[in-house]
Amino acid sequence: MGVNAAPAPTAARPSAPRRLVPPLSAAAAVAIPTGYVATVDPNVPGHYPDCPFLAATGWWCPGCGGLRCVHALTHGDLSGALHDNAVAVLLFAVLGVLWVRWLWAALRALPGPGLALGARRWVLVGLLVLVFTVVRNLPVGAGLAPPPV
Repeated sequence: MGVNAAPAPTAARPSAPRRLVPPLSAAAAVAIPTGYVATVDPNVPGHYPDCPFLAATGWWCPGCGGLRCVHALTHGDLSGALHDNAVAVLLFAVLGVLWVRWLWAALRALPGPGLALGARRWVLVGLLVLVFTVVRNLPVGAGLAPPPV
């Protein structure tokens, strides 16, 4: 045990542009396919593959209408997006808030916000998706199902 032990070196704080690379890269990774969906209309048959779950069961899966939802959102049609896939709109809003928090933390050189969902919350999310899937396939929930292409 030496008395003259050197202090542990402190890590240099990365510069602001370097800290912004991860959140801005994530934004670009989302923006590129979103731009494609914005320009290539999923409401026109033949541009995208059919949902295998819908083809096998005749039921809308929780993701059915997701591309049409993105297309509607990129064209400023919130009511159309909600009709195409309301759960996707909710998911996009949550992801947007999380991304802004991540960007803000990167700007201020703080650790990125964590997303810790306990088992109960994951069960709640699963139940929400299950209820959404069942209701959108019933006559009472027809407003939650995207129009057929």
